[in-house]
Amino acid sequence: MALGRNHILSLYKSLLRESHKFSSYNYREYALRRVRDGFRAGRHLANEAEQEQQLQIAQESLEIIKRQVVIGQLYKSPALIIEK
Repeated sequence: MALGRNHILSLYKSLLRESHKFSSYNYREYALRRVRDGFRAGRHLANEAEQEQQLQIAQESLEIIKRQVVIGQLYKSPALIIEK
């Protein structure tokens, strides 16, 4: 089952949007970097099965990021100097 370009872009944007919600600078930048790198690497996959597998991993990552953002908001740390 091939997913459309709109679905992939929607998932990518959702991952970026959720990653921006991290209160910690280090977690936020790490998540953004991993999302961008993962989608760049997946762009060149030719095998449809591999594409489906990577999209499933991305969907699971979105759920993980959502949970971690909530946990991060519950236990905030002071802002770093780089964030001020």
